[in-house]
Amino acid sequence: MLGLFSCSEQKEQPNIIFIMSDDHAQRAISSYGHDLIQTPNIDRIANEGMLFKRSYVTNSICAPSRAVMLTGKYSHINGKKDNADTFDGSQVTYPKLLQEAGYYTAMIGKWHLKSNPTGFDYWNIVPDQGEYYNPDFIKNGKDTVYEGYVSTIITDLVIDKIKSRDKTKPFCILYHHKAPHREWMPDTAHLDFLANETIPLPDNFYDDYSHRGAAAHEQDMEIKNMFLSMDTKLHDYAMEGREENTGGNKDFYAPKYWALKYARMNEAQKAAWDKHYDSINANFKEANLQGNALTEWIYQRYMKDYLRCIKSVDENIGRVLDLLDEEGLSENTIVVYTSDQGFYLGEHGWYDKRFMYEESFCTPLMIRYPKEIEAGQVNSDFVMNIDYTPTFLDFAGIEVPEDIQGVSLRSVLNGNTPDDWRKSIYYHYYEYPHGWHLVKKHYGVRTDRYKLIHFYEDVDEWELYDLEKDPNEMKNIYFNPDNSALIDSLKLELSKLQEQYKDPIAN
Repeated sequence: MLGLFSCSEQKEQPNIIFIMSDDHAQRAISSYGHDLIQTPNIDRIANEGMLFKRSYVTNSICAPSRAVMLTGKYSHINGKKDNADTFDGSQVTYPKLLQEAGYYTAMIGKWHLKSNPTGFDYWNIVPDQGEYYNPDFIKNGKDTVYEGYVSTIITDLVIDKIKSRDKTKPFCILYHHKAPHREWMPDTAHLDFLANETIPLPDNFYDDYSHRGAAAHEQDMEIKNMFLSMDTKLHDYAMEGREENTGGNKDFYAPKYWALKYARMNEAQKAAWDKHYDSINANFKEANLQGNALTEWIYQRYMKDYLRCIKSVDENIGRVLDLLDEEGLSENTIVVYTSDQGFYLGEHGWYDKRFMYEESFCTPLMIRYPKEIEAGQVNSDFVMNIDYTPTFLDFAGIEVPEDIQGVSLRSVLNGNTPDDWRKSIYYHYYEYPHGWHLVKKHYGVRTDRYKLIHFYEDVDEWELYDLEKDPNEMKNIYFNPDNSALIDSLKLELSKLQEQYKDPIAN
């Protein structure tokens, strides 16, 4: 037996709906106190449960983060360090343990782990990153195509599974959105959303990285270098030399890639798309923007399409929440909303993730379970994505395997944070030099006030930030001689965490 449960516990086992989007920054959720977009349905989960302000990932990149959530173990333990690795589906995951304990388990939407899902009675996933329009799916191993928009299709499939469920069993459904992942293609219903708005630039949009080393200077994730074809939807136009940028992937050619994305649309979808974008693109060509004006135009295109994708995610989540009410399931269903990591929305002039800086290290998390979690709570404890597995098992009354590295959030969700709760968190990013965006390998420790990062392998660079005085992480204070004792204490804490999590890095 992988997990244990009793017959008496089975009657009380909650249903679980684990909702995850891709690349959703906290700043693009209104319940986190921001006004970029209103997300009333995602907010409902927070308002009717607990919102976590300091929720973090162990490795800020899509596939590894997913593997961490499934296993409750860091990347170096579960074997999925970067997007190129194949996830070993034979290892223990929480869906397998739930399934063994009598749960009906389903995985619907974005999987992105290179191997087929295991531990699920039903799975229907988009291959690799998935498509926004008329997407391919793999249903229990069989290829199929659905007509429509991906966020709505994924939600339709989830709703169908809830409606057709075996009512004698609790269920766990992994409801995973592709959106708002790059290339940020909104539903045609939302193309005009924010059309007349101007998205404000972050204060550090024009960061020159003057207080940082090679890692910040040599990355390839600046908004000013985005593709004019794929990222800003300019079909037939590329400024001289721009589209030669490959983001670290030498086999990638953006105009051809974008043409294939557009070609997936049916005639009605293309007509709506062209009606919105053609005049914008014509005006852009005529303006012949250069320098900062061009960069800021790209930023507006990026942000509006990104937020439009989120609007669809939010509306579709509302459909599922309404169904739970209609079916009388809300009281005994744990609903989680999170993302595989955070995302840069122009901070430091960037998009994407990967770095240990707060915008991508921190990820949204909110959990609702009316039967046990008091509504309206906001929590500031350090929680991590390794904690999801033991939390689900705890609520289901299943014994948590000893090698799980996370800790159940159940006591925290009940408003009783243990005295020995973690006071620091550990991070490790691996994907360099292959893959995208050329962010160097690094690891680090974050405490309540400070963050220490070490970039390693092809460089040996340290960064230290005082998050109380410098929350935007603009000034590296590692080389200030007054901080030598602080640095020693943080390196000691870093070593302790590496030993605790069995990460074989020697400082």
